[in-house]
This record gives sequence, structure tokens and C-alpha cells, in this order.
Amino acid sequence: MTTFLRDTATVFTREFRPSLRNPAGLLFEMGQPLLFLFLFGSLLDGAVGSSWQWFVPGILVMMCLTGPMSAGYTLLVELIGGAMERLLVTPLNRTAMLVGKSAKAMLTLLVQAVLIIALAIPLGFELHAAGVVAGLAQLVLFGVGLGAFSFVLAIKSAPGGTLFYIVSQSIVFPLLLLSGVLLPLESAPGWLRAAGQLNPITYIVDAQRALFAGDLTSPSVLYGTAAACAVAAIGLYLGNRALRQGV
Repeated sequence: MTTFLRDTATVFTREFRPSLRNPAGLLFEMGQPLLFLFLFGSLLDGAVGSSWQWFVPGILVMMCLTGPMSAGYTLLVELIGGAMERLLVTPLNRTAMLVGKSAKAMLTLLVQAVLIIALAIPLGFELHAAGVVAGLAQLVLFGVGLGAFSFVLAIKSAPGGTLFYIVSQSIVFPLLLLSGVLLPLESAPGWLRAAGQLNPITYIVDAQRALFAGDLTSPSVLYGTAAACAVAAIGLYLGNRALRQGV
């Protein structure tokens, strides 16, 4: 375990140093979430009860989806440039590589999430500290799995990157819409609600809304945590296998 943690910290440090040299990039990545928060969230005011309590967790899930995909893009660039091959000849643990690379994206997400929550409080968002901490922990678990999935896509896409771009551009957004991040699915047609029930992100979104409302005992929290654990376990398994076989 000590070796695993050391390897994870090594990879995380390697990944995070460029962000420290360019902190403005962290704020630039928040452009779209802030646009949705202030414009789309205001349009929902009164339409879904406490709109900010409903909408802020959805924005954080959306950020959690897009952040790990950018981690996969970074890996794709490293594969094309040959930097990843040099890293793989080191004795670093393969799972530690996945977790360390994903941890960089998740730390970025946590920093951005804190800023989003701080900006939403004056708009009417009620802060339930325990629920927020539990919700962010669930997002980190979910994000590690998504990051591992994005690495699998990057490995399978190298050197052209076509598969990575197709998935990141044409699948992620429909998954967001089917999860009820932007609009409630309760008023959607039956077939759309049925499709949403097959989407694991739906359960995570519901869990986030329960947690951010301070309802830690809601059954949706259990379902969302189970979905996040499943995504993390499957993603790390496939990521490990891809690193060993596909690079």
C-alpha cells in the first residue's frame, strides 16, 4: 500500500505541475458551468422548487463528466508524443498511474466545485456541510472511474484519436441529457424516462441532489453510491488491462 500511495503521489505531482504554472486555465474551464449556473439556473427559478438546490448538484455532475474526459485527452497527446511510453518503462504501479492521473482532474474539479458553491450561496443555495462533503466524495469516486474509462478510449484511439473524439463529442452530452442534469425527467415522455433509468449517471445525479439537500438517508444516496462504485471498479479494471495490453 505504501508503494501504491507513493507511485500515485508521483504521477499526481507530474500531472499537476503544469496547472500550477497556469492557474488561469482552471478558471477558464469554469466558463461553461458558470454560464449554465447563472443563465439556465435563473430560467428554472420556481419551476423545480428550489432551483439552486436542484441545479447546483447537476452542474457539478456535468463538470465531473467533462473533467475526466480532458484527462484522457492529455493521455492521448502523451501517447502520440511518446511521453507515455517512457513512463511505462518505469516500475510505477499501473493502477497508481490511473489513479494519479485521475486525481489531478478530480482536484481541479474540487477547486472548481467549491467556487461554484460559493457563488451559488448568494443566489439562494442552502449549504448543508455534511451533505456537500459526502456529495463531493461520491463525485471523486465517480470521476476516478470516468478518468480510467477516458484513458481506455485514449489508448484504443492512438495514434489518430478518432474514437476518442467520437465518444467524447457524441455520447457524453446525450448521457447528460438522459440523466436529468439540465431538466427534470419527471415530465418527459415514458420512453425517455425509461432510457434515463438505464443511465447510471441518473442515479448519481439523484444522489447528489439528495445529499446537497442534506438528506443523507435517502435511498437514492445508496443507489448513487453503488453506481459510482461500479463505474470506478469497471473503469480501473479496464484501464489496467488497457495499459498492460494496449500500449
